This record gives sequence, structure tokens and C-alpha cells, in this order.
Amino acid sequence: MPMNNLNIARQRGFSLIELLVVGVILTIIGAIAMGYYGDNVRASNRTEARATLTEVAASLEKCRSLYGAYNAGNCNVVLPQASDTNYYSIAATAMGATTFTLTATPVAGGPQADDSDCATLTLSNTGVKGATGGGDCW
Repeated sequence: MPMNNLNIARQRGFSLIELLVVGVILTIIGAIAMGYYGDNVRASNRTEARATLTEVAASLEKCRSLYGAYNAGNCNVVLPQASDTNYYSIAATAMGATTFTLTATPVAGGPQADDSDCATLTLSNTGVKGATGGGDCW
């Protein structure tokens, strides 16, 4: 029988090395994607803090227009209070008859607690918005 007529079996499938390389590449891509995903989730949760600060500020403006002062006894704005999903605690760091400054601070142990870009958000009676951490928070 001539040599060129032999049926040589062809190997099919992937080697262990090829599978390991693909696994390492997928792990690296997954780690990068999870980092971006976590940042986006934290950024979207900040929306709740901004909305709650704006709602409380509007309620305080209503108190001032009805009773002449932000801190009037008839005003029914309760501070501190938690945001809707309890990610933030809303408090008044400065409250007077004609001025206020509201602060949204992440609840300890909550999903926003490790938000280093925007640790706290602030809103004053003049509409000045601020944040600690230096990120684009508002």
C-alpha cells in the first residue's frame, strides 16, 4: 500500500492551552466591564439623591412662602429623612429663617457608601449645587 493512500486521522477540538488563553481573556474583559458597570450604577443612584434634595428644597420654599421662614414651626418638612430607596440620608446642615443648605450623604453600608466621586451632594436655598469628591455629580 502506498504511503499517500493512508488515512491519517485529523485531530479536532481545542487544546488545553487555547482554552486557557480564551478563559484569561474573558476574565480580563469581564473585570473591566464590571468596573464600568459599578460606576454607572452609582452614578444612576445619585439621581435619587438629586431628586430628593430638589423635592425637600421645594417643600422648604413652600414653607417660606406660607409662613415667612424656612424653619417655621408650622412647616411639616421632617429632617433628617431617608431617600426613597434608603441610599441617602437628607439633612439640613444649615437651617435658618431665610437660608438653608441641604446635604445628601450616602447611608453607611449601602450601595452608595463607596462612591468616592460624589461622597455628598449639597443644595442651598439660592440654588447653589455642590458635591464632595470632585466628580460630575449634578
